[in-house]
Amino acid sequence: MPYLFQDSKPRPPALPGAARATHSSGKGYEELKRECLHKGALFEDPDFPACNSSLFFSEKPPIPFVWKRPGDIVKDPKFILGGATRTDICQGDLGDCWLLAAIASLTLNEKTLARVVPLDQNFGPDYAGIFHFQFWQHSEWLDVVIDDRLPTFKGRLVFLHSAEHNEFWSALLEKAYAKLNGSYEALKGGSTIEAMEDFTGGVGEMYEVKKAPDNFYEILEKALKRCSMVGCSIDTSSAAESEAKTPFGLIKGHAYSVTGIDEVSYRGQQVQLIRIRNPWGQVEWNGPWSDNSPEWRSISPLEQRRLSQAARDDGEFWMKFEDFRVHFDRVEICNLTPDALEDSTAHKWEVTVHQGSWVRGSTAGGCRNFLETFWTNPQIKLHLTEKDDGQEDCTFIAALMQKDRRKLKQLGAEMLTIGYSIYESPGRDGHLGKDFFRYHASKARSKTYINLREVSNRFKLPPGDYILVPTTFEPHQEADFCLRIFSEKKAITEDLDENIAIDLPEPLNPTPTPQETEEEKQFRALFEQISGKDMEISAEELEYVLNAVLKKTKNIKFKNLSLISCRNIISLMDTSGDGKLEFSEFKVFWEKMKKWINIFLQFDFDKSGSMSSYELRSALKAAGYQLNNYLLQLIVLRYSDEQFQIEFDDFLNCLIRLENASRVFQALSVKNKEFINLNIGE
Repeated sequence: MPYLFQDSKPRPPALPGAARATHSSGKGYEELKRECLHKGALFEDPDFPACNSSLFFSEKPPIPFVWKRPGDIVKDPKFILGGATRTDICQGDLGDCWLLAAIASLTLNEKTLARVVPLDQNFGPDYAGIFHFQFWQHSEWLDVVIDDRLPTFKGRLVFLHSAEHNEFWSALLEKAYAKLNGSYEALKGGSTIEAMEDFTGGVGEMYEVKKAPDNFYEILEKALKRCSMVGCSIDTSSAAESEAKTPFGLIKGHAYSVTGIDEVSYRGQQVQLIRIRNPWGQVEWNGPWSDNSPEWRSISPLEQRRLSQAARDDGEFWMKFEDFRVHFDRVEICNLTPDALEDSTAHKWEVTVHQGSWVRGSTAGGCRNFLETFWTNPQIKLHLTEKDDGQEDCTFIAALMQKDRRKLKQLGAEMLTIGYSIYESPGRDGHLGKDFFRYHASKARSKTYINLREVSNRFKLPPGDYILVPTTFEPHQEADFCLRIFSEKKAITEDLDENIAIDLPEPLNPTPTPQETEEEKQFRALFEQISGKDMEISAEELEYVLNAVLKKTKNIKFKNLSLISCRNIISLMDTSGDGKLEFSEFKVFWEKMKKWINIFLQFDFDKSGSMSSYELRSALKAAGYQLNNYLLQLIVLRYSDEQFQIEFDDFLNCLIRLENASRVFQALSVKNKEFINLNIGE
């Protein structure tokens, strides 16, 4: 299905105060709950029913799941028992450790947790079987309502559960997130940073541990102090290594949470430690500083309590930071604000958001490797006007996110490989063409093209105007995207494809000439032969005339023009309203036709009789039409074939309809001006 975004104007991020209701009824949580209490019935969510389609989309459940409410599982269910903590997150039979690692990090920040998990929910007297959670999605907060029926097997929760069997906030949170993404199966496999951003609306940064800066310990320490969410993982070299256990008790390809960082005095020296949590709730590091390692015997009980150190098989463990750098490969940090972790001062960040789309045949041009189509990608202009305080450059973060790919998994969609390039602006307005990118190198770009939901990088560039081009790696790949620009000083952004302009020559009035040209004599003879004495032809007769002429024209490999095209031509040129074309009207149209043929031939590079739909923007501009991405995408969907080719007949139809539309628009503009002048006169 096509991805069309009509409104691509930059927008400020949504305020965290209000979340948009998402239930199909249009009603919010409070209203739905009141209705249930009034009826005396427990809520059943028609948007995410208790059936197999909410569980899996590619297979049948491997066991006979039974959907049960918490009150049917235990006698005294609680929403939260003794506070929401990281020990409430125990992984079940679903490969969503990345989500669970993010939830564990979420519990470390009470304010952030209360935003995602509204705490005024319970199984008390006003219980109605309905709960709600809030998630950030593509620059806005959404309120997701669910019923509390959960999948069970033999009376136990199958998926995420708490260590306390009568506590259900974490299981209900997982269900709400599954609903947001279409099903439980859609949560299989992912990056911790993805869920972290959905819980905070923050911006993510990724570090390769082996290449991390020397002050990496201080970076992580500052991140945790600023309530950033931190995850880590060990890379795998093959699919066979996924969730393979190392001799030290660590799991490859598995998402862990970083829950603490500290120093202890050990045998007269300060030792840097880091605390990690496995969302399985078990299977821990067994090396130095693990739960039962001899190192703890040298640490006082008071110091151990300060570090919350306890020898429990709960999935959480300490390890020496040096060992962490040896054994782990990747760290993901989601900053609630984009303040540089290397910097000691906090900043107020300016944020703008662009929504856009890559559409096959028009705006899905691929990366710079594909020069012929790269220039057709959406282009965003970035004005950097103010230097950072005490600096010569301007700092900003560009975060490019592909939208809804997890939700579209059930339709066969996967995460696309995405990235972006940044060019110095040549100082002119409008969409930049192919030649600009042929002869100009980028000033900056994303570190890599990668198949993650979001690619973000921090840049420092001199003040000036720049063009950011977001792309997929391969051309012809469709997706919606959200581009966020965070800047320390105010940065102005604009979409280069926003303006629509029409620049057509004045319509020609047929004037008698002293002597007809040879071409006109041939047309007149053909007209007389077909039309008779009235010198008017119908659409069917026009079809014969034009195809007869085009067949005799050299260097043109067009297929026959269609009857529909000829009817459209008459609707454009017929001034008498009788549905026929006079010879004088035909002469005016033929001048247009010759111009349009020349434009088409200019962009039919291989002289095949068709042109690439990616060239349509330039061809239409040569004909006098500047269109924004939304209109261009619609036209390409209408007139191009499966190979992204447009034949002359379709090109002709497109131009006729555009000219007809421009005439209507101009007529309405004149009437509006007359109306305004009339009102002013009154």
